[in-house]
Amino acid sequence: MKLLLLGAGKTGKLVAEVARERGHEVDILRSSDNRHASGLTGERLAPSEIVIDFTTPDCVLENIRACVAAGKSMVVGTTGWYSEIPKIRAEVEARGSAFVYGSNFSIGVNLFFDLVRAATPALQHQYLPHIYERHHEQKKDAPSGTAVTIQGLLQQDSDLEIEVTSFREGEVVGMHEVVFDSTHDTIYLCHDAKSRRGFAEGAVRAAEWLAGKKGFFDFKDIWREI
Repeated sequence: MKLLLLGAGKTGKLVAEVARERGHEVDILRSSDNRHASGLTGERLAPSEIVIDFTTPDCVLENIRACVAAGKSMVVGTTGWYSEIPKIRAEVEARGSAFVYGSNFSIGVNLFFDLVRAATPALQHQYLPHIYERHHEQKKDAPSGTAVTIQGLLQQDSDLEIEVTSFREGEVVGMHEVVFDSTHDTIYLCHDAKSRRGFAEGAVRAAEWLAGKKGFFDFKDIWREI
């Protein structure tokens, strides 16, 4: 496939590397050449089958709207824009294009989501949950999209206000911990990413899965199919 990658940060570079290893052509548009989505012209978008976004929360929405308006399918790994999901979903469906977003494209993290779901009955037995997340000091959004997803999973069947504590330090790739505390004992669930490659591989495989499809998808709902 011909892919257009938006963003050339640490994860973006790995996405390009993985995509080429898997036999895809990759065109990279750096954020410095795409202010306010100005680089997403018809000419630049035309050759690409799918656009992959790993940019930042302050520019991702403009990128999404430009690509969706052009009818381009997208894989979006950038977080910090989820309040706009209903509007973006409607635009994607109106255009008849395809879109996959995810708070985390790591297969391990999505398995972790399943563990969190399995642990939710603890809330009916006087366990109080708390979420801790750690990322590198350059990460701009807090709490992380992954932590927000975990929070949502825990709150589906509960009225509890579940707190998230965020840490930004050094070169931490990403660690998420859910602690269920009671008067009798404490349960710990933890996922600690060793590298960004898991995120990159998941994003490229999501793009491969998306080819030829239409619709709006959350990666945590389709990762088993890729």
